[in-house]
Amino acid sequence: MNEKRIVTACLIIIGNEILSGRTVDANLPHIAKRLNDKGIRLAEARVVPDIEAEIVGAVNACRARYDYVLTTGGIGPTHDDITSACVARAFGLPFGRHAQAARRLEEFYGDKVNPARMRMADMPEGATLIDNPVSIAPGFMVENVIVMAGVPKIMQAMLENVLPLMQGGDPVVSRTVVVYKAESEMAPVLAALEQDFAGVEVGSYPFFRVGRYGTSVVIRSADAALVDRAAGTFIEQLSTDDVEHEIPQNS
Repeated sequence: MNEKRIVTACLIIIGNEILSGRTVDANLPHIAKRLNDKGIRLAEARVVPDIEAEIVGAVNACRARYDYVLTTGGIGPTHDDITSACVARAFGLPFGRHAQAARRLEEFYGDKVNPARMRMADMPEGATLIDNPVSIAPGFMVENVIVMAGVPKIMQAMLENVLPLMQGGDPVVSRTVVVYKAESEMAPVLAALEQDFAGVEVGSYPFFRVGRYGTSVVIRSADAALVDRAAGTFIEQLSTDDVEHEIPQNS
């Protein structure tokens, strides 16, 4: 059986408002889920401030390491929206007015268009536009870097329009086994499980509810049959009274 290459992505969340705590990022969970549906694994997420050197450095480091880099934030009409210019600098590309993006803004805003709004048409030379059906101002893509808005509704619309352009592999599937035992009691078993089933990731997440301690054990892989075998082996080593239920899912 031919295995697909693992396709990876990184999310760069850009904005001082995220780092200050004034705004809570709501994009990461949605992006991770939609990428996994496409067979792309979100391998890293980082938050960087509205500082040119920090954005350029993050883009260059991540685009060399991952198949795709997605950015959110910093492409609006104000002075601190510097993401587009930073991406141009990261690639060493000229930065200026994208004719097609400018036409879209002019047609949408009509006599209400102004210099601030037209800043949203400034992009790296040769950028591929990402449609924005919510507020018109497009995102863009340069090689493997995808630049999107930070507003969740707009970002989600952009993401749906760029996903068809991305090449994925097999989506990761998972099974969650809820066990009423402390994770420390199962640590050797969990370590052995991941070692015995190459290609499987095993995570343990403790909880306390209804007066009982327990652990949610999540078994993940792109190979659904391998997940089933690993979960079965794990459950066989437990007392029936310890296992509450299993949750099969994509995650």
